[in-house]
Amino acid sequence: MQFLIITGMSGAGKSLCVKYFEDIGYFCVDNMPPQLIPKFAEITLQSKSELEKIAFIIDIRGGTMFLELMPALDTLAEMDIEYKILFLDATDEVLIKRFKETRRMHPLSHDGRVSEGISEERRILQSIKDKADYVIDTSNLLPRQLREEIIQLFLEGKTFKGLIVRIVSFGFKYGIPIDCDLVFDVRFISNPYYIPELKPKTGLDAEVSNYVMSFPESRLFLNKLTEMINFLLPHYVKEGKSQLIIGVGCTGGKHRSVTLAEKLFSRLKQKEYSVVIEHRDIDRDNKGASL
Repeated sequence: MQFLIITGMSGAGKSLCVKYFEDIGYFCVDNMPPQLIPKFAEITLQSKSELEKIAFIIDIRGGTMFLELMPALDTLAEMDIEYKILFLDATDEVLIKRFKETRRMHPLSHDGRVSEGISEERRILQSIKDKADYVIDTSNLLPRQLREEIIQLFLEGKTFKGLIVRIVSFGFKYGIPIDCDLVFDVRFISNPYYIPELKPKTGLDAEVSNYVMSFPESRLFLNKLTEMINFLLPHYVKEGKSQLIIGVGCTGGKHRSVTLAEKLFSRLKQKEYSVVIEHRDIDRDNKGASL
């Protein structure tokens, strides 16, 4: 499990960072009191959570609680919990300009002087900046450039084309997922539901998967679908799309859609994109209902 502390100067881009880290699979916790971080990490590890990457966004908004960050990090070290620190920075001139453009007060500008608030914040944050594993200066970075730098640093050397592909199997009788960009109906394939020995199984079982893919039309459909998706992906990236959700549906979301979604996932994950899969309706109670 990976733990990341994201901190830095107010106005340096932490809010954007949260979005970008979520894009690459981090579970982000914003503005948690630092003294709770060790307990959160301990609970997550003991519960064997499915979360693999967790980012804590901690900054001066926490007021005096922020001063507890260094002791909290010392506690993590004592617990043998590894973590990294990302510090976002920018020049005073750029930070002042950003505060003026947004008409926001600096958290430490009690008299309204942004420059004095920035100076005080730098003094408070210097120790954590010195301890940081990564420092990103956002002064001259466009949002997309910041995103690219985060991907390069935190995707562990994987090539990332700037697009998350999420494949969702579902049952039409439970409704089409409202966030799908593309929806494909595989109800034209012979239904395993009507074969007694396959009915209680799912598309994750080899017997069902082999049955569904035994038909020429299933294999042809998969080939054509893969070809089309591979054609579309670079064009979506070019247009700046950050997530593509592909829905694959059958009647109940247990047999055919799961099989085809898994096959598509297996093919796309070999490509240079971040691909995840979800079987929304696989565990629904389908007693007495046709798939």
